Amino acid sequence: MTKFIFVTGGVVSSLGKGITAASLGVLLKKRGFRVSIIKLDPYLNVDAGTMNPFQHGEVFVTDDGAETDLDLGHYERFIDESLSADNNVTTGKIYSTVISKERHGCYLGGTVQVIPHITNEIQDRILKAADDNDIVIAEIGGTVGDIEGQPFLEAIRQMATRVGRQNVLYCHVTLVPYLEAARELKTKPTQHSVQELRRIGILPDIIICRSHYPICDEMKEKIALFCNVPKEAVIEALDEPTIYQVPLSLQAQEFDRLVMRLLSFTSTLEPNLDDWKQVVKTFCDPEGEVEIAMVGKYINHKDAYLSVVESLNHAGIQNKVRVRIRAVEAEEIEEKGAEKVLSGVHGVIVPGGFGARGIEGKIEAARYARERRIPYLGLCLGMQVAVVDFARNVCGIKDASSAEIDESAEHQVIHLMEEQRELDEMGGTMRLGAYPCTLVKNTRSYEAYNVEVVNERHRHRYEFNNAYRQKMEKAGLKIAGVYKEKDLVEIVEIQDHPWFVGVQFHPEFRSRPVKPHPLFVGFIRAAVDLAKE
Repeated sequence: MTKFIFVTGGVVSSLGKGITAASLGVLLKKRGFRVSIIKLDPYLNVDAGTMNPFQHGEVFVTDDGAETDLDLGHYERFIDESLSADNNVTTGKIYSTVISKERHGCYLGGTVQVIPHITNEIQDRILKAADDNDIVIAEIGGTVGDIEGQPFLEAIRQMATRVGRQNVLYCHVTLVPYLEAARELKTKPTQHSVQELRRIGILPDIIICRSHYPICDEMKEKIALFCNVPKEAVIEALDEPTIYQVPLSLQAQEFDRLVMRLLSFTSTLEPNLDDWKQVVKTFCDPEGEVEIAMVGKYINHKDAYLSVVESLNHAGIQNKVRVRIRAVEAEEIEEKGAEKVLSGVHGVIVPGGFGARGIEGKIEAARYARERRIPYLGLCLGMQVAVVDFARNVCGIKDASSAEIDESAEHQVIHLMEEQRELDEMGGTMRLGAYPCTLVKNTRSYEAYNVEVVNERHRHRYEFNNAYRQKMEKAGLKIAGVYKEKDLVEIVEIQDHPWFVGVQFHPEFRSRPVKPHPLFVGFIRAAVDLAKE
């Protein structure tokens, strides 16, 4: 029988439920269990695809083309499993399905209600994730008490009856704040949060206490008493220098053993976390440092480029250096010039994005890296701005542009994909998910991957215009990777440059702390070489 672990949060959001769920997934997987993790998001959007990064952070894309919550990125990076659309469930998905069933007469004329129809649909999605897995970890977005989250909490309460209480474990992540005026930690918010859970019928088995400061035994005993759990089920989760320390910290408190005991699971395997220990050791004690300018339009939101930041960290660990990111607003380059804003960096990365705001600044960033022979990595839009720069300033096509920037431009070296022209909906209509890319030998990309075909994830509407391909190749732009089925350009390089690569896809979605993405590794290695000069 598959076991189910439900991770809820209380007091405030952004406590680290996703990292807690992912860390537990690592520990259980290391013990030999088949583990899957799902995110239950209470928002009414069908998916995260149309959300502004300023509101919700980055959109994470899966192999099957699902645009999901960024927590799925944490899940994949930690448990090293490719997830799918089934691993992100939203209120929008649930209600769309229930309403569609009602329209098709699936409820035999009955009154459709939140209970049981909505809650049953939520449970069915959770059970779907149980296929071929020993354990399903489900994180419920938001906090206890959020009105939009009530159907999800009711659904997981009912799961104990549906699959048996012995097969369900409730883990509650809550804040234990430190009051500077009183100079002490306070447990009252945790007590009230758990009280709210108990009021709706969920009795938490484990309390994860997020805090800036260690929680003493006396305080753990107090939390245990008021929250009706054993003292050993009160686990502290302190701020760490890196999120990859969290599995090690939880394992040191025997969190995984506690979970196994409560679920009556046994395993003869002790989790071998040597690879994670090495990641943390190298991150905390690097041999050097490089500075990378990340040029974007959502720079002031810490989660807008989350996977890119993590991929740079992974590559830094592989190269035994700390990656210091210089966050650069593209519009700042437009105002002050690339020389003033980017001077002194060892590499430039332009991540994906949409729209015309700041686009000329990104083009200038690509030009600066090309002319100064600074390592450059362009992701999706980052590749496209590099192509525009090359067309303008190397090929002499002065008014070269992208159709996304200027629909009336005569020379659209980046144009709208043919299948995108007749679409009238935004959500889920881009080129999404994994597609094969055939690499060209004797290129930086082939050297990095060391294979002939790779599968990478996409999220875009515009692409390289093959009408300009011959002219650009003749001028020195190397086409290093193509999607052969439709002859689409996937990778461009400048060969007489130390390391200048632009990719139409999003390699950041495949990077792992213990298996960093080869393109990021190559990029940071080139930055290290520049730093040594």
